[in-house]
Amino acid sequence: MATAGKVIKCRAAVAWEPNKPLVIEEIEVAPPEANEVRIKIVATSVCHTDLYHLLESMPKEGFPTVLGHEAAGIVESVGPGVTEYQPGDKVIPLFISQCRDCRFCKSPKTNQCEKAWRAVYPSNVMAPPESRLSCKGKKLLQFVGTSTFSEYTVVNEMAVAKIDPAAPLDKVGLIGCAICTGYGAAVNTAKVEPDSTCAVFGLGAVGLAAVMGCKNAGAKRIIAVDTNPDKFEKAKVFGATEFVNPKDHDKPISQVLSEMTGGGVDFSMECVGNVEVMRSALESCVHGWGVSVIVGWTSLYDVSTRPLQLIAGRKWTGSAFGGFKGRDGVPPMVKAYLDKKLKVDEFITHNMTLDQINDAIELMKHGKCIRTMLNISPQ
Repeated sequence: MATAGKVIKCRAAVAWEPNKPLVIEEIEVAPPEANEVRIKIVATSVCHTDLYHLLESMPKEGFPTVLGHEAAGIVESVGPGVTEYQPGDKVIPLFISQCRDCRFCKSPKTNQCEKAWRAVYPSNVMAPPESRLSCKGKKLLQFVGTSTFSEYTVVNEMAVAKIDPAAPLDKVGLIGCAICTGYGAAVNTAKVEPDSTCAVFGLGAVGLAAVMGCKNAGAKRIIAVDTNPDKFEKAKVFGATEFVNPKDHDKPISQVLSEMTGGGVDFSMECVGNVEVMRSALESCVHGWGVSVIVGWTSLYDVSTRPLQLIAGRKWTGSAFGGFKGRDGVPPMVKAYLDKKLKVDEFITHNMTLDQINDAIELMKHGKCIRTMLNISPQ
């Protein structure tokens, strides 16, 4: 492309400081260096992890930054040494890298990568030290190594998944975070079994994807748990069979679920990021073999339970990006969507532009959306 090798000036939503509205700025995006890919972002969505960094954890050292990590785009140019990607390829940037060479990438037991930003750098910064983005002479941190609230971004080739050319980029970016995170927590981490009983705590996009994973794995009962009753109709679309609102009961939700299921569910997934809900999800599992998966993200508080909850046979585990190795796992998920075996469109409740980014954040803050898609550039 004509821009290859040149600095690109483009628009981006910059978070200059925590707990403040994002500002649409003209930024500079440097050319990709060795083993890097510069991507034109076509569409990106707002994930709660973006809000967590901006509004909840709020580390001063994590700003200024360009947030965003759930997106799809087109390769504009590649740096030296890049052979897997070519200009014009449709891609999804990944917040968990897959170098394919380290001991983690070579192990089927994990989707973590020793070379990923999160494996090396402090979680409060949530960005690698290097960045190709700048504004007004200041370096902008690249949130989780992606920074997709921008018309262009530069990503390490380890953090890029090449997808089917037929994929609609204004839809499939959701596979780059929420859908894989929830769906994989059910099918890869929990390993939900046919005819089992499951409970999913939290019906945001990740929770709904977990519901979809439970259904596709053959669960016979899928109990959706949320304090917002408006979400149950949407949960039914993805396969939920029952809905429980903890506010409707004067006893612990774990006791409610135990009474509903004759001792507890076989599998539970916590998709909120709340340590009290994590404990409730564990204690909702049947003793002996119940499996509870922590999916929601927080690093602000400790999580605890009484040892007997685990000694009795329950298993408590966590899941990042649903256990998917990104470069290898995302393309088949996109193909499953194209083959109508995976729901994606149903997650998108709003479509907006980059200029409306703060409106999109408000919608998520107040639980008024599942996913808002920001259409950045034409495909």
